[in-house]
Amino acid sequence: MSQKLEDQKVPLLKNYSYDDSDKPLQLKQSLEYDEDFNEDIVRKVWVESKKLWHIVGPSIVSRIASYSMLVITQAFAGHLGDLELAAISIGCNVIVGFDYGLMLGMASALETLCGQAYGAKKYHMLGVYMQRSWIVLFVCSILLLPLYIFATPLLKLFGQPDDVAELAGVVSLWLLPLHFSFAFQFPLQRFLQCQLKAGVVAWVSMVAFMVHIFVSWLFVSVLQCGIVGVAITQNFAWWVLVFGLFGYCVLGGCPLTWPGFSMEAFTGLWEFVKLSAASGVMLCLENWYYKILILMTGNLKNAEIALDALSICMSINGWEMMIPFAFFAGAGVRVANELGAGNGKGAKFATMVAVGTSVVIGLFFFLLVLILHDDFTFIFSTSPPVIEAVSQLSVLLAFTILLNSIQPVLSGVAVGSGWQSLVAYINLGCYYLLGVPLGILMGWQFDLGVMGIWAGMIFGGTLVQTLILAIITYRCDWDKEASKASLHVQKWTENI
Repeated sequence: MSQKLEDQKVPLLKNYSYDDSDKPLQLKQSLEYDEDFNEDIVRKVWVESKKLWHIVGPSIVSRIASYSMLVITQAFAGHLGDLELAAISIGCNVIVGFDYGLMLGMASALETLCGQAYGAKKYHMLGVYMQRSWIVLFVCSILLLPLYIFATPLLKLFGQPDDVAELAGVVSLWLLPLHFSFAFQFPLQRFLQCQLKAGVVAWVSMVAFMVHIFVSWLFVSVLQCGIVGVAITQNFAWWVLVFGLFGYCVLGGCPLTWPGFSMEAFTGLWEFVKLSAASGVMLCLENWYYKILILMTGNLKNAEIALDALSICMSINGWEMMIPFAFFAGAGVRVANELGAGNGKGAKFATMVAVGTSVVIGLFFFLLVLILHDDFTFIFSTSPPVIEAVSQLSVLLAFTILLNSIQPVLSGVAVGSGWQSLVAYINLGCYYLLGVPLGILMGWQFDLGVMGIWAGMIFGGTLVQTLILAIITYRCDWDKEASKASLHVQKWTENI
């Protein structure tokens, strides 16, 4: 009988019974096999979820704390006046947002390199990669200076009202220290996340958040510095993040991955620049997409009210987006770790768990926005026209949140797998060749205003891009990707 069992390759199950012909009782086998199978799946999901949330949990805390600093800034500006709110919205959401998207995207190259190197146990490479990223991003910061210095004429060129453009230009100049902090903070965050030290980022972010609250109260409420004081407050907190994370790394927090400052950081820069540029383009095309929505809204009639309403919706969306962005980071690290370790099936399973979890959370916030659409506006403004405009846009906000619970996670999988160049082309086609023209058509040709622009960009760009990424991820050969990751790690090791 044992020989027959071996030939049939049937798993030995507890309380397994046979009839007189030595054939297993199929019903009992099926029931118990399914039960064990389900228990195994539940266990695997639980184990993977713990690994994922070890990154996602602290990342949500740190990202919400960081974004809340922007929300607090807009709230202080909103209570100064509608013009001040519009100027801060343009300065932070467009000028800083343009810069933020590029720098964050370029730093995301570390999620591919550091994540796969950590999975392959090449720990010494992580510190060198981070220093290379500092060099590349600092040079990029210098090249982006004209964006801040000439903000006013640039905004007027894009059709923004003169008074809003003038004040936004003043705000942009006071945000220059914030601009340079990105070059160091983003690589530090990814360096720590890839070695599963996201908790450190969360604690330092909370300290920076408390500093921001205090400084905002001091400069705006006590010293009465007005719009300039509102802008200045952003700089303090972001540099607290830089010095806090850097201090942890160099003072013994990363003994395996921080080798000290090394001249090796100046070698292999061109290959690093190419991967950073691909990452930057990929995420910039996503990040800038909704900044273009704000710019186009500035060309509508009664632009000030439309801008205020849209900026409030974008603030709520951006606040909630910190959760999908945390899953972006978690999915990228988990997929990169598994691919670096040569485990293609593990990378596939990590993708499924990350996407499923994020979608459930997205559905919750989708319903929350639909229920509370008349209430959250009071955080930013008490102006009746603004409150009414936000209420009208709440349905589009809810659908944006739902779609964004999927798309960033798939982008994180792409970063962990090193598909940045492919996704950059997809984003270019979906967002700028389809979404933007459709938004313009619906906004002006059909005279639907900001609702038409936003709806066209959601359903013409974001939805199509999400579907394409989902198809690519579903059809991926993960074993092949694991083999490619091993070759990449070996190649980059030889470059050091």
